Amino acid sequence: MRINETFKTSLDSLLLNKARSFLTMLGVIIGVFSVITLTSLVKGVQNYIGDQFKLLGSNTVYVMPGKVSTGGSNSNIGAGMMSGKLEEKHVDLIETYAKEYIDAVTPSVETGKTIKYKTKEYYATILGSNYQGKDIFNIEILYGRSFSKLEQLTKARVIVLGYSVNDELFDGQNSVGHKVKIDSQTYEVVGVMAKKGPNFDASTLAPYTTLMQDFNSKISTIAIKAKDDQDLEFFVQQIEIVLMKDLKKDDFSILTQKDFLESIDSILSIISIALGAIAGISLLVGGIGIMNIMLVSVTERTREIGLRKALGATSKKIKLQFMLEAVLISITGGIIGLILGWLATFALKAFVRAEIPVWSILVSLGFSAVVGVVFGTYPAIKASQKDPIQALRYE
Repeated sequence: MRINETFKTSLDSLLLNKARSFLTMLGVIIGVFSVITLTSLVKGVQNYIGDQFKLLGSNTVYVMPGKVSTGGSNSNIGAGMMSGKLEEKHVDLIETYAKEYIDAVTPSVETGKTIKYKTKEYYATILGSNYQGKDIFNIEILYGRSFSKLEQLTKARVIVLGYSVNDELFDGQNSVGHKVKIDSQTYEVVGVMAKKGPNFDASTLAPYTTLMQDFNSKISTIAIKAKDDQDLEFFVQQIEIVLMKDLKKDDFSILTQKDFLESIDSILSIISIALGAIAGISLLVGGIGIMNIMLVSVTERTREIGLRKALGATSKKIKLQFMLEAVLISITGGIIGLILGWLATFALKAFVRAEIPVWSILVSLGFSAVVGVVFGTYPAIKASQKDPIQALRYE
């Protein structure tokens, strides 16, 4: 019997028991679906975070309190934020001694608060900066203006609403001049940001001095925008020299956009592998299910095996047929899982820029084939070892 005839025989056998074949491949379907969906979700998160950082500009660096590592599994961005080492005087140092290298610099404070307008409310991130914050964070104004240096110095209760915040509280209308409540304080809306991306759209901008006064917020980072002609590596070195006039080397870290992205990529890659491994367990369980059903099938088809051997089929051909059946079940399950995973990824695109990594497709289908071979081998051997005389007598 030629290989194409063996393949046709295997396929016909599976089609005769459609329900059983589908249930047998269910574990593989779930496994591949999980691998594809989880890895595409992680990739979507990775793309989202990358997009947000790119909106800030590649020539902006961030001074963070504490020693921050950005490489591999030891990445600890944010670990030092509670140290409180950064103060307004450090912003003054940078403005005084590094003014020839910088376009703008701002301390940054951040808090989450519910913003209320009449009966409506919206929980938003309130970002505090100085009057240069709009330029450093590349914020465009849709309505009104940003706050002034005078409003920063006088700790005025003024606020610039993010696009989504304004849309929720004011139905997208021009809200400049209206008053909103944050805790017990009243803030005047002086501007509305243009649409920028989910992170900024759900945020607001206010003078950092006001937030420190009203909510006891602390400086979490210092954002510095380098002049366009600056070499970033040299620029970072100059900022470090300036800050060491008052701080020790371990008291702060200076991070570029590249540092943030490398750290996030490293963390998400580890998460992706871990989730893929967990989903891979489903494939192994599916493989065990294939082996169990194939063993039952061998027993049920004992007379068929005996008849085929009596008609001249060799043990090798019998073994190949049952092996092909197991591989067909596994690969078909993998393809169905891949299609379902693609549909899930398409749905996820409504929330994040999800995409299926090519490696996850290759690994899923390759592992499906391996599962079919590995877990189909033992039933195939059992089938090939059947004695034709005893098999024909089997009831």
